[in-house]
Amino acid sequence: IVLSRLAIGDLATQYFADRDIFCAGRVADDDMRRVAKACGAAVQSSVHGLNSEVIGECGEFEEKQVGDERYNIFSECPEGKTTTIVLRGGAEQFIAETERSIHDAIMIVRRASKNAKIVPGGGAIEMELSKFLRMHARKIYGKAQLIINSYAKALEVIPRQLSDNAGFDSTDILNRLRQKHAFGGEQGRWYGVDVDEEGICDCYERFVWEPQVVKLSALSASTEAACLILSVDETIKNPQAEDQQGGAGRARAGRGRGRGRGMPRRR
Repeated sequence: IVLSRLAIGDLATQYFADRDIFCAGRVADDDMRRVAKACGAAVQSSVHGLNSEVIGECGEFEEKQVGDERYNIFSECPEGKTTTIVLRGGAEQFIAETERSIHDAIMIVRRASKNAKIVPGGGAIEMELSKFLRMHARKIYGKAQLIINSYAKALEVIPRQLSDNAGFDSTDILNRLRQKHAFGGEQGRWYGVDVDEEGICDCYERFVWEPQVVKLSALSASTEAACLILSVDETIKNPQAEDQQGGAGRARAGRGRGRGRGMPRRR
């Protein structure tokens, strides 16, 4: 089997076919590297110096027709530790959305396998942080109290958006979550949005978990973005550019309103 990033000419294709050698050209760089890694091969830039150390192997190779596309499948690879998922659907947007969903799920599982610490999902951790910040803000004197309360209110956007996406009454859900987190004690801190029963539930008991490192990264990135926007105290304008845009607008507005050439009078 010969794979090439560039096109393979007709003469070379016939040469390989006469010797029962499969060849494929214009192979994508990422596909080439994946196949080379799975088969234990090394990508070569020349045909000179080929030996058993740079040539890979696989147990079975076949070409399959899946829908309107043909795929080259390498099976029983000695270094193969990956799996290919083939997605099929009626429209391109459905395929793209499914691919994003699967990618997000795989990345969450990958992150969770590397970091075993988890927090409850469903907006439970955001509501608990919001409650803690509101209580802490009462001990702060001055304008900093307003900043902390605003940050606490911003955290409630997550459960509110989850409720809206599920078609629930977000105001009712948030009121129930605030009451549960305020008077629920130790167990009440794990309550979040229940999209199955249209209410709230213990996300730990329902196995709705999120990796702690993902939540920390999201909070850190959003806080840095908010601080960056708030640090902008003045904007710089270019008067020449504004004059040019204003002149172009006036020219377009005045076009077609001239008197033009008069009509000759009849005698």
